[in-house]
Amino acid sequence: MRFTAPALLAALLFSGAQAQAASTLVYCSEASPAGFDPAQYTSGTEFDASAETVFNRLVQFQRGGTALEPGLASRWEVSADGKAYTFHLREGVKFHTTQWFTPSRDFNADDVLFTFNRMLDKNQPFRKAYPAEFPYFTDMGLDQNIRSVSKTDAHTVVFNLDHADAAFAADLAMSFASVQSAEYAAQLLAAGKPQQLNTLPVGTGPFVFSRYQKDALIRFDGNREYFKPEQVKLDHLIFAITPDPATRLQKLKAGECQVSGYARPVDLAAMKQDPNLKVLEQPGFNVGFLAYNTQHPPLDDPRVRQALDMAIDKKAIVATVFQGAGQVAQNVIPPNQWSYDSAIHGAPYDPEKAKALLAAAGVKPGTQVALWAMTVQRASNPNARLSAQMIQADWAKVGIQANIVSYEWGEYIKRAKAGEHDVLTYGWTGDNGDPDNWLGVLYSCASIGGSNYARWCNKPYDELIEKARLSADKAERTRLYEQAQQIIREQMPVSPMAHSVVAQPMRKNVQGFAINPFGVTGFYGVSLAP
Repeated sequence: MRFTAPALLAALLFSGAQAQAASTLVYCSEASPAGFDPAQYTSGTEFDASAETVFNRLVQFQRGGTALEPGLASRWEVSADGKAYTFHLREGVKFHTTQWFTPSRDFNADDVLFTFNRMLDKNQPFRKAYPAEFPYFTDMGLDQNIRSVSKTDAHTVVFNLDHADAAFAADLAMSFASVQSAEYAAQLLAAGKPQQLNTLPVGTGPFVFSRYQKDALIRFDGNREYFKPEQVKLDHLIFAITPDPATRLQKLKAGECQVSGYARPVDLAAMKQDPNLKVLEQPGFNVGFLAYNTQHPPLDDPRVRQALDMAIDKKAIVATVFQGAGQVAQNVIPPNQWSYDSAIHGAPYDPEKAKALLAAAGVKPGTQVALWAMTVQRASNPNARLSAQMIQADWAKVGIQANIVSYEWGEYIKRAKAGEHDVLTYGWTGDNGDPDNWLGVLYSCASIGGSNYARWCNKPYDELIEKARLSADKAERTRLYEQAQQIIREQMPVSPMAHSVVAQPMRKNVQGFAINPFGVTGFYGVSLAP
C-alpha cells in the first residue's frame, strides 16, 4: 500500500502507539533538515536531527547547562603552553547497527582521526570523493590552528595547535565536532556512496536513525547499547515536521505530539492555561539581528548602515513580534554572555537623522534593497516575515524601498552564504558559552562565506579577536572583546534587534526535559509518564 506523507505519519504513529505508546515521543519540529552530517551545517534544524540524537562528541555540555563534561573522551589534559590537548577515549562504546551498516569494532582513535582530518585535509580520500564545506570549523579558525591530530594508542588522541586557544575544549563540545565512524566511511568509499554519510547517519548517540521523509517525518529508535543507558528512556522518537506554528499548537493540544518547537509568543498564555500542557521558560542566550551585505553598495558605507539602523522602530517590533517575551538588543551579544559591554547602547529611533545620513552618503530617495525574511521560526525571531514587513514600512519613511524576499530554509542559507542578499533577518544562539562563538564566528574575516552574513572584514577587529583567542586570562579577554564590540557598534555591519525569553511547550506527561541554553533540542534523559 502506498501512503501519502500525512497518511504515512499517521500509520507510523498508530503502529508505534500499538506497540509501546508510553515510550514513543513525537516532537513537532519546525523544518526539514538539509542533511544529517553535523559538520556541514550551522543551523539548529540540522543539529536537532543529528548531533543531539545520533552522535556524540569527545566532550559535551551538561544537559541544560554550559559546563563541560566527558563525552566520548573520559578525561583530557592540556599542556602547560596550551598547545596540546590529550584526550583519553572511553572504551566499549559501540556505533549503531542499522540496515545499512553493521560495525565490526567499538569506537576508537581512528574514528576521531577520520572525523577531524576530513575537515582539516582537503586531500583526505573521503573528502576528495565527497567534497563538502565545514563552515563552523573554518569560521572558528580551527582549520588554521589545528596543526595535527594523532593517536598514541587506540584510546588516546592528541590535538596539537599552532597557538593556544582558550575555547578549544568547549569548541569540541559543539555539534559540528560530532564523531563519525571511520569504518562506515571506508565502507561507503569502497561502495562509491560517500554522500550517504549525510543521508543515512551512523553514530554512537542515544538514538539510532531509522528513516527520513522530507517535509513529513524523521524516525529514530532508542539506542539500547548506549554507553550512558540511564539517558535512553524512549523506545522511539519521531520528528513530525510541521512548519506552521498554528498547526504545531493544534497537534500539541490534540496529543499528536508531546513536545513542540518554537511556540509563537502570542500562543503562550493559552498554552499555560491548558490543563494538559506545561511551558518551560528561561532567559534566552540569543540575539536576533539584521545583517547588511557590506559588499553591496550602498551598504558598503557605514553611514548608510547606521541610517538604516536608526530608521527602525525596534521597540515597536519587539512589542508586536515578541509579545512581551523579548527585549530590544543594545549589543551584538546577549547580556548573559561574559564580556558583554554594558556601556554600548543602540542608537535611538530617529527617522529625521537617518534621512540626513542617507543624503550625506549620496543615497537617493527610492533606492531599492532586497530584504530577506527567514521562513522558519526561531527563538531569536518568532516571526521574521512580520519583522521584515515592519522594517519595510519604517525604511519607506526615509526613502528606502525594501523588497521582501523569502526562500525555503535550506535555500535561504545556501544563497546567503554565497552573498546574494542585500539585507537579511537572522539570529544566533550561543553554542559554547565563549564570546568567540559570537564575535569570531559571526564577524571575523575568515567567516565570510560561512556565518559572517554581513561579509564584513575589519583588520583591527580581527587582531583583537585573535589576541583574545590566544589569551588564557579572562580579564584580558574581556577587555579585548569589549574593544571589538565598540568597533562593531561604530561600523554597524549588523543591526542587533532583540533578545528573547525561550519558551518550550510540551504535554504534562513529558518528564526530564531540559532547555538547552545553546538553542538545540535534545531528548536524551527524557521520558513519558504513563
